[in-house]
Amino acid sequence: MTTGLGSELTELIPLALVITLSPLTIIPGILMLHTPSPRPTSMAFLLGWVLGIGGLTAAFVLVSNALGGLNKQPTWAPYVRIVIGVALVGFGLYRWFTRKRTEHTPKWLTSMTSIGPPRAFVTAVVLVVVNPKVLFMCAAAGLAIGSAGLGTTGAWTADAVFTAVAASSVALPVLAYLVAGERLDQPLTKLKNWMEAQHATLVAVILVVIGAMVLYKGVHGL
Repeated sequence: MTTGLGSELTELIPLALVITLSPLTIIPGILMLHTPSPRPTSMAFLLGWVLGIGGLTAAFVLVSNALGGLNKQPTWAPYVRIVIGVALVGFGLYRWFTRKRTEHTPKWLTSMTSIGPPRAFVTAVVLVVVNPKVLFMCAAAGLAIGSAGLGTTGAWTADAVFTAVAASSVALPVLAYLVAGERLDQPLTKLKNWMEAQHATLVAVILVVIGAMVLYKGVHGL
């Protein structure tokens, strides 16, 4: 049975929010605003981030298409959702039980305040691929899109919506800085510090809730 685009988005948006709320999404975007050329550097980072997430998700859509086609839901689709759901719940529980561990911003991350636009673009693309959380969410979204029977137009529309939501926590500070400039330095720094302190609990809860939703959808589709 073909899944409607609206129904599919209710599954994709929570997956995108895992990326949106990740410190390794928000913190690098904020650090780009403290470089010698904050506006072009942050815009280059945002462009690389959007293209990285959209392209990686599209790659998994194509993998799913090769296995079953975009115009019908393959028989293996519910099993993929069950595996993804169990993995998300498991990772969420792990994050919950380890949430009180002290986490520090890696030195390589704070050193990015000295980079320029070309390196910012490359850094964003690399972070999308090497961050397991982002990679897994893009893979889960791509496989979900490709196995939902949305057709070509629906699949790429879903990819665009997923990418927009996933990249929003980088896009909003960057675009706001273009308007407000250095007046945002203090609020953004406070946001960065709060995310460093609270992100483990937030991400744990979100992963468990989203995993349960995906798992339920997979079981219901059997």
